Amino acid sequence: MVNKNPFSDRVLTVQMSGIRKFFQKAKPDSINLGIGQPDFPTPEHIKNAGIKAIEDNLTGYTFNSGVPELREAISGKFRRENGLDYTPDQIIVTAGAGEALHIAMETLVNPGDVVLYPDPGFVSYKECAVLAGGRPRGIALDENFHIDVESCKEQMDGARVLVLNSPGNPTGAVESEETIKAVSQYAEDKGVTIISDEVYEHFIYEKKHYSAANYSDDVMTVNAASKTFSMTGWRLGFIGGPENYIEQCLKVHQYCQTCATSISQYAAIAAYNGSTDCVEKMRREYAQRRNIMYEGLKRLGFEFSKPEGAFYMFVPMEKKMFEDIIDAGVVVIPGDAFGENATDYARFSYAASREDISEALIRIENKIKVR
Repeated sequence: MVNKNPFSDRVLTVQMSGIRKFFQKAKPDSINLGIGQPDFPTPEHIKNAGIKAIEDNLTGYTFNSGVPELREAISGKFRRENGLDYTPDQIIVTAGAGEALHIAMETLVNPGDVVLYPDPGFVSYKECAVLAGGRPRGIALDENFHIDVESCKEQMDGARVLVLNSPGNPTGAVESEETIKAVSQYAEDKGVTIISDEVYEHFIYEKKHYSAANYSDDVMTVNAASKTFSMTGWRLGFIGGPENYIEQCLKVHQYCQTCATSISQYAAIAAYNGSTDCVEKMRREYAQRRNIMYEGLKRLGFEFSKPEGAFYMFVPMEKKMFEDIIDAGVVVIPGDAFGENATDYARFSYAASREDISEALIRIENKIKVR
């Protein structure tokens, strides 16, 4: 008998990204506050390193785990910025943080394993768990979108993996050292491996960033140049962790990616060995944009806490209001794209220019007045 369903159950269960769906449906004259795409150009010294790599014909395959000089630079970054002693052999360079998350899930998760992730949380956590054969389970957050430590501990019993994300996407929440430490240590006691997604670590405005691997040996740390250096299209990420974990992750990486793009790797060497003044400049500008958007939305009657990090605002609103904002020519993302616990919210990105943010606020205000 011919199989009428040629697709795997896992693939049929996975949903297309709600972020990309709305991004692709945007009207030609819409202001896009939906996608998490920095509007800054990649810094000149990084672009020049990529150009030089092309001119020097450094365009072939690299080692599967990445160019040694880049892994050395990332090892230095971990030590300098995070207090983590990952050697170059404990690092794999990947095609963005997305691939790093994927290979970690494929390496750690057996069919039926429970994978915990923040809900609301980034769209990939749930679906990567499904693709790995796991059972994703959202962790409800408190009213300010922080982890409730005691509730999280209760859900960890019997789980295999816990995804941490601080600063958080879509919420902009930054977890305290007390929370990261308590959750990490309890997870280690329970045999739950943490995947710590730290891609927004440099964009924090009043608080500090804490890496989970400082408090547990059972952590895989995911990061990328994408947001830090405005290199989203370069697709350059990495994962660090215990050497035995990295050895197994490398198998998955070899067969799905071979290696990250050579040109991007040489550009990233300049990024991680160079000055971070460009990053601080972006952080200061994001802080100003955050203030403009927050004050504007509050003036229009929206009530929510000021985000602490990343470049997102997660704003409560009814479905009709969301539809009106889209109709006004402002693209935002509905809360249900990020989980089951935030259906009456929308994510706004302030990675757009000040001018676009101001114009978006005007369009929203005009639409509200019409109503």
